[in-house]
Amino acid sequence: MPLLARMIESPLTVDIRRGAIDRLGELLADGRISSGGRVAIAVGPGLGDEVASTLEPQLREATIVRVEGGSIDSARELAHSLRESFYDAIIGIGGGQTLDVTKYAASLVGIPMVSVATSLTHDGLASPVASLQHNGRKGSHGVHIPLAVVVDLDYVHRSPARWLRAGIGEAVSNLSALSDWWLAHQQLDATVDGLATAFARSGAEAVLYHKESIESDAFLNTLAQALVLSGLAMSVAGTSQPCSGACHEISHAIDALYPGNAKHGEQVGVGALFATFLRGDEVLGTMDACMRRHGVARLPADIGLTREQFCAAVKAAPSTRPDRYTILESRKLDEDQIRKNVDAFIETFDR
Repeated sequence: MPLLARMIESPLTVDIRRGAIDRLGELLADGRISSGGRVAIAVGPGLGDEVASTLEPQLREATIVRVEGGSIDSARELAHSLRESFYDAIIGIGGGQTLDVTKYAASLVGIPMVSVATSLTHDGLASPVASLQHNGRKGSHGVHIPLAVVVDLDYVHRSPARWLRAGIGEAVSNLSALSDWWLAHQQLDATVDGLATAFARSGAEAVLYHKESIESDAFLNTLAQALVLSGLAMSVAGTSQPCSGACHEISHAIDALYPGNAKHGEQVGVGALFATFLRGDEVLGTMDACMRRHGVARLPADIGLTREQFCAAVKAAPSTRPDRYTILESRKLDEDQIRKNVDAFIETFDR
């Protein structure tokens, strides 16, 4: 009887706990990523420099490279630096922006990348996608998935609470994206990957129903796992659809029209609640309760947008991903319909 299987690109190891960074050198050696520690370490602003100094006794052959910004140009500059020597791997240390730049640069050069997250703002820590600025617009670019993912909860606890709340918005938005994916299957006969769906849904629901606060190790561990599972879902599916629907279209439109207002996870959280409201999904009340419990952005005003600006973002959203089919493409709302739905959404949840 023939055995059928498929290969899944995934990290060799995922280490989520307190003190994880203290054993990074051991992880690199045991995983045969770099036995001699000849690696480049890309650090961003914030805690990156501190983490890099912590790693110096473990990785004496390492070269520190500082990353500025989150653009294609920044990634190309980093790639140029990597080509000037030989490295077993590059370690990206920091938040989502630094990790995305590092992933893209590693893919350009063709060397393994290890993701060391000091915050949990979005699923870029383990995804095969890098969101980078280019010519004034943010775009999504396919990259190799990190070879290893390290999340040190000691550093995550030190990150601003707002960043963690953005990560919650990113995680629970999977439920909206999955509904959009299923809608595309129902109306366009699009293929939905069951394994990718299981990864994306299980992570999102673990966060959705978790009762502890963002101060607890148990909750942060669950959130980190959910963001890793999102990355795996995209890797399995070969597309970002299990984690990106109308919620991300709205976020992309906000980036284009009103850049710098809020964090990505905050925007997709608001977009997810609105899209879930449009579809009338059963999970709507539970999603709202989770976001309220953790203080996650839920309404346009929470991300610095007026009612009119949010309407403009909803109108522009479908044009950001012409290849995607979501509730927005299905409903084909005109300006008046968008305004009425946004008004009803705000009236329902502004309490």
